[in-house]
Amino acid sequence: MGSKENSSSAAMKSASANAKAYGKILLTLQNCLLPEEKLVSTPSHLDGLDAETETELRILGCELIQTAGILLKLPQVAMATGQVIFQRFYYSKSLVRHNMEITAMGCVCLASKIEEAPRRIRDVINVFNHIKQVSSQKPITPVILDQNYVALKNQVIKSERRVLKELGFCVHVKHPHKIIVMYLQVLGYEKNKGLMQQSWNYMNDSLRSDVFLRHHPETVACACIYLAARQLQLPLPSSPAWFSLFKVKESDIRDVCRRIMRLYVRPRIKSEHLEKKVEELRRQYEEARSKARGTEVDGHTPSPPLPKHHNAWGGFISRSGSHAIPERTKSPRRSKSTSPSPVRDVVKHSKRKKHSRSRSRSHSRSHKPKKSQRRRSSSHKSRNRYRSRSRSRDRDFEKSSKTRNKHRRH
Repeated sequence: MGSKENSSSAAMKSASANAKAYGKILLTLQNCLLPEEKLVSTPSHLDGLDAETETELRILGCELIQTAGILLKLPQVAMATGQVIFQRFYYSKSLVRHNMEITAMGCVCLASKIEEAPRRIRDVINVFNHIKQVSSQKPITPVILDQNYVALKNQVIKSERRVLKELGFCVHVKHPHKIIVMYLQVLGYEKNKGLMQQSWNYMNDSLRSDVFLRHHPETVACACIYLAARQLQLPLPSSPAWFSLFKVKESDIRDVCRRIMRLYVRPRIKSEHLEKKVEELRRQYEEARSKARGTEVDGHTPSPPLPKHHNAWGGFISRSGSHAIPERTKSPRRSKSTSPSPVRDVVKHSKRKKHSRSRSRSHSRSHKPKKSQRRRSSSHKSRNRYRSRSRSRDRDFEKSSKTRNKHRRH
C-alpha cells in the first residue's frame, strides 16, 4: 500500500512539473486591499484631477447610490456593496474618462443582482433622474422614452460590464454588520441597542470613504465600536486593550476614525462646480487625444492605442502566464470599382455556360421516363384493355340473351 501511495504521489509531482502555467486569476478576501503607493497615485490624479475634487466626487457618488437604494427599497447590504464596488472601480479607472453618475447607476444595478434583489435599469434611471431634479430644485418631470433614454440605458449596461471587467468579476464584499454584533457580544454589550445602532450608523457612513480599501472589515468594525462608545461615554476594557483580542492595531483604528470624522467636518460643495471641473479636464483630454493621433493618410486619421492606466488591483487580481490574443487576419475587401475586368467576364461566361449545360441536361433527362414510371404506365394500359374487353363481353351477352328471349316468345 505504501509503495502504491509513493508511486501515485511521484506521478502527481511529475504531472504538476510538466503542466503548463496557464493564465489564471487568484481571488481571495486577503488580497482585496490596496498598497499605499497605489492609493496615492490614482488614475484620476494622473489625468490632472486634484485630490480634493476626487474625494468630493467619490463621496457624491456614494451618496447617490445610498439615496437611490432607499428609493428603490433595496436592502442595506446591497447599497453597501454598490458603494464599495464604486470605490474599487475608481482606483482602476479615471473619473475624467468615465462619468461618475453613469458608473453609480451601473454599480446599483450590479449590487442589486449580487445581493439577489434585482431592479430594472429603467427604474434605476428614473430614480437617478428624480434625485437630480430634486437636488437642483427643478420641476419633477418623468423620463421621456426617446433616443436619449435608449442611449443612456446602453451606457449603463456598458458601465456595469466595465466594472465587472476591471474588478475581475470578484465583487464579493465582506460587510462588518455581523462582525459588530459578535464583538459587542464578546464585550458584553449585546443588549445595549443604542451602542449597536450607533456603531452601525458609523459603519454605514464609512462607506462614503475608502476605508474598506485600506483596512480589513474587522478593523472597521472595531473603529465603529470605538467611536460609538466614546460618544455614548461607555467604558471599554483597557488592560489589556479590548481590540487586541481581535488582533487589531490601535494605529489602524485611529486612522479609520479620522477618515470617518472628516466626513462630518468637510465643507459642502455643490455638484455643479465639481461637474464643471471634470468637464473642463475631459475637454482637455479629448483635445490631447485628438492631437496625439497620427497624420492623415488617404483622408483617414489612424487612432493609436491610448496609454493605459495601471490596474490598481495588481494584488487583487494576480495573473500568471503570458498568452497573447491571436490577431485576426483581415480578409481583403472587395473593390467597389465599376470598371469591367476581362477576368471577371471570362469567369461569368464560364459560369453561365455551366449553368445552361446543367439546365439542358436536366431538361433532357426530364423527358425520359424512369423505370418506375414505365412500369406504372404499362400496368395502367393493361388495366384499360382488360376493362374494355370485359365491357364488350357484357354487351355481347346482353344481345344474345335478348335474341333468345325473342325466339322463345315466338
